[in-house]
Amino acid sequence: MLDVGKWPVFALLPPEELRLVRQACVFGSAANEALYVTVGDEVFAIGTNCSGCLGLGDLQSTIEPRRIDVLCGKKIVSLSYGTGPHVVIATADGEVYAWGHNGYSQLGNGTTNHGLTPALVSTNLLNKRVTEVACGSHHTIALTTDGEVYAWGYNNSGQVGSGSTANQPTPRRVSSCLQNKVVVNVACGQLCSMAVLDNGEVYGWGYNCNGQLGLGNNGNQQTPCRIAALQGINVVQVACGYAHTLALTDEGFIYAWGANSYGQLGTGNKCNQTVPTLINMDKERMVEVAACHTSHTSAAKTQSGQVLMWGQCRGQAVPCPHLTHFSTTDDVFACFATPAVTWHLLSVDGDDYLTVAQSLKREFDSPDISDLKFLVEGKCIHVHKALLKIRCEHFRALLNESDEEAIEIHQFSYLVYRAFLEYLYTDSINLPPEDAIGLLDLATFYREMRLKRLCQETIKRGISEENAITLLSAAVKYEARELEEFCFKFCVNHLTAVTQTQAFADMDHDLLKNFISKASRYGAFKN
Repeated sequence: MLDVGKWPVFALLPPEELRLVRQACVFGSAANEALYVTVGDEVFAIGTNCSGCLGLGDLQSTIEPRRIDVLCGKKIVSLSYGTGPHVVIATADGEVYAWGHNGYSQLGNGTTNHGLTPALVSTNLLNKRVTEVACGSHHTIALTTDGEVYAWGYNNSGQVGSGSTANQPTPRRVSSCLQNKVVVNVACGQLCSMAVLDNGEVYGWGYNCNGQLGLGNNGNQQTPCRIAALQGINVVQVACGYAHTLALTDEGFIYAWGANSYGQLGTGNKCNQTVPTLINMDKERMVEVAACHTSHTSAAKTQSGQVLMWGQCRGQAVPCPHLTHFSTTDDVFACFATPAVTWHLLSVDGDDYLTVAQSLKREFDSPDISDLKFLVEGKCIHVHKALLKIRCEHFRALLNESDEEAIEIHQFSYLVYRAFLEYLYTDSINLPPEDAIGLLDLATFYREMRLKRLCQETIKRGISEENAITLLSAAVKYEARELEEFCFKFCVNHLTAVTQTQAFADMDHDLLKNFISKASRYGAFKN
């Protein structure tokens, strides 16, 4: 977990307070304001309090944390901020609260009066559940569980998507080209907005003089426009910098476009790009992209956990992705962005002591106090009977009938069985995606439904054109319906490449027949 101490604004918090921090956000023109949530769901603010952005009911700065009573217990799931700054959150109940600078109605309350305390944003959102919020310099967008996007605030360049350049005082649904479409991810640059659809398409609107909308031109757009250059490419996440955009695809590639005066596109030069450009990452699969509308810094994380950064890094222009020693993209923004704000809501933890979960993890496969070992492919795995009986119905029945100190396993490989036992200690899977199929088989055999879901998620992250049919076959075999649907859609979206693989040529006849029939109904073979 991230050490919140990397942000200077937290430097005066005593260690006992830092250990309680569960979520945090650092913002402001000089990164001198911060909000944090404790393990008890109390919300505190600290810093300079420009425009009342700390939500404390006054304009007084505070060097010591002050509690924001109205937010305590609200369970924040998404948080974003503008440059005013104004702050917007979404709660677990789907409510939206906003406060701070309101000179352009970015708080969505119909006025231009600054908000000194968090207030519920209700117009057109009362019957909606918001899951994600994003802020530009002075505008706000919100994504609902229905996949709808609402926007309000500053609109000089069309960033609200209303079809005009008049400021929007209250939330208004962004329809036009997004009508009847399902949005799954949103992001904002300083003066633009981006949305990712469930089918992988990307739409942008607002300011475009640097090409940050990826449309191949520099004209502002007052309504959402699909990025045609990404046709056939399935995007799963977008992140916006000050005037550039990053997109992560379902195959782990990164595309970038927009302003590039600091090398923030990672293309090796400083030339702006008006269309998405593939970044060379030496074939390493990416799982996260990061950027913030306040800076020209970019970052990404690989599947193996490596973190790269490029763009403006503490005053230097770094035009190519640079490998760091960091463990999270958050560290890049804490140490190298200007200002050193957080690009999203952080999850933080203190680890001066071992929690129960950490203690169990440490004792896995340790022979010191174990009372049972499994023999798999000639190798030993040391475990504890009590924990296995608590965590797994299969072992509860097996070990209640047996006093053996060693059990041989022949049905599964050592790699798979060790991953299964480690899961019982850690609640997580420590296997690369391509090896998770064997664990999915085990989870199905032992009727471990949660493990089955985790396997499916791990496999999803490893899907590619080469292995998509293999993964689809496994999903069908193990009756993993959600994974089957995911693999099927991936195959359809990459149909030409998938049908040229050896796995497709070797596909089971019945599975092939069903695939073609379903793909036809899906419209995959239409001209």
